[in-house]
Amino acid sequence: MKFETISYNLTDGVAVVTLNRPKQLNAMNTQMRAELQYILPQAPKDGARALVLTGAGRAFCSGQDFGNQTDASNIDLERLLRDEYRPIMDAISNCPVPTIAAVNGAAAGAGCNLALSADVVVAAHSAYFLQAFTRIGLMPDAGGTHILPRNVGLAKAMGAALFAEKITAQDADEMGMIWEAVPDAEFENTWTSRAVTLAQGPTIAYQKIKTAVRASFETDRNTQLDHEATFQGECGTTHDFQEGVSAFVDKRLPKFEGR
Repeated sequence: MKFETISYNLTDGVAVVTLNRPKQLNAMNTQMRAELQYILPQAPKDGARALVLTGAGRAFCSGQDFGNQTDASNIDLERLLRDEYRPIMDAISNCPVPTIAAVNGAAAGAGCNLALSADVVVAAHSAYFLQAFTRIGLMPDAGGTHILPRNVGLAKAMGAALFAEKITAQDADEMGMIWEAVPDAEFENTWTSRAVTLAQGPTIAYQKIKTAVRASFETDRNTQLDHEATFQGECGTTHDFQEGVSAFVDKRLPKFEGR
């Protein structure tokens, strides 16, 4: 597939998907959503063991591209969310390898929730997060009402949604919205190092972690303990578990193969 609005690079098990409409601050149009729907599930099939989503230029993603449209009455937002946004959010949530959002700049509206859908969010200090929806008479979408309360609690989630104020990367870090905020000069090296670490790690164990942690919000203690026993039993049959134990005994670093 030839890409018009994103770029895609796969090196040493790390797939980097870059939103590439810098003049539009990487606002998402129909073409970009179609390309994301294709590439996000495809990357693990290509051999990626970690997937990074980032933006070109000075923004990560400014959300929905309304262009110069002044008459919003003919926009079917329900269809847009069901048919074009949800498959993207599902692909990130269900991705069989760890996902990182490397937030290089503004992450606003649906772009904010696209970033927060990743397993790990690394942001540059100059970046910010904005639930911009009420500024145009809407409510958070693209998973925002699900992600935010789980990341930051009800009070902060409600304030972010209602007031639509910018949240700096440092504040997002401190309130638990993201994994880490780093100085701009260290940003690329940091997310690259994080991605390489995950790509060289025990892929099946990562899959089980993703599934178990996400399920924990919907299950009771006993069910979660059952999940842990089942998943750990499956991890115990992998090559990477055998390699991890051997490396521990031999006092060396393990060489995981993702199987």
